[in-house]
Amino acid sequence: MKIQEIRALGTEELQKQLEEARQALFNLRFRLATRQLVNDREIPKTKKTVARMLTVLSERGSA
Repeated sequence: MKIQEIRALGTEELQKQLEEARQALFNLRFRLATRQLVNDREIPKTKKTVARMLTVLSERGSA
């Protein structure tokens, strides 16, 4: 998800997407530990998405 897409979301929708991304990250880590993960690059992509969402939420909180 790109930063423009994240900023276009409302706060409630953004928090919902954040929880889904965190759950996806948990599932990816679990699949990595059980050696079922095919594409290792999904973990860093998901981590960056979570970080972008947290950044936008903190920007909104500061403003």
